[in-house]
Amino acid sequence: MTDDAAATAAPEAFPEERSTLYVPGPAGVLEVLAESPSRRHRVPAVAVICHPLPTHGGTLRNKVVHMTARALRELGVRTVRFNFRGVGASEGEFDKGFGETDDLLAVVEWVRSVLPDYELWLAGFSFGSYVATRAAQKLPVRQLITIAPPVHHYDFAALERPDCPWLVIQGDEDDVVPPEKVYEWVESVDPPPQLVKMEDTDHFFHRRLMDLRGVIKNGVRHQIPQPRTRVSNG
Repeated sequence: MTDDAAATAAPEAFPEERSTLYVPGPAGVLEVLAESPSRRHRVPAVAVICHPLPTHGGTLRNKVVHMTARALRELGVRTVRFNFRGVGASEGEFDKGFGETDDLLAVVEWVRSVLPDYELWLAGFSFGSYVATRAAQKLPVRQLITIAPPVHHYDFAALERPDCPWLVIQGDEDDVVPPEKVYEWVESVDPPPQLVKMEDTDHFFHRRLMDLRGVIKNGVRHQIPQPRTRVSNG
């Protein structure tokens, strides 16, 4: 595999080293990248992060997804990225967010099997934010992060508000997702998510990725659980 990650079948413990894994999914195996923070900074939380639209080149290696994972690991959270069905080594075909939600649920099932006592966090960028929000309807999520949610294209209004802290990040010069549509949608949610408007920022956060890192860390820092003296799997 690429990126010096060791490729293995889904293990019975969360890997200590950066690893590419294969998790059974509803449409075939799913390619998963699992990463851990350093031991001394580790907290009992794990975040599963969803990538943007596969039909427009979205993969788990998208720069925004990568930066989201990096920001959370710097706070001590283990991270899991994965390719939706039909992307990279993941089997299956694109399913407009419905099958992709099932893919996310399958990955979370593995995560919860190896880290049953950890808080579950979900994050997503663009299309991935819709999938994460759909899945949050069915999961005990403790923190949701949605970056540039495409509320103009997918029916976010039909989804119930997850019962957890929710951070929404939107660039004010996004040329893919209309910023005003996102702002209006946020105001319609009860209670509204925490909204961060990033100035001079386009959809892919060009030249603003490090700023995005800081926004994520500042936005969820107060939700980080306290480290334990002994935590399962590390």
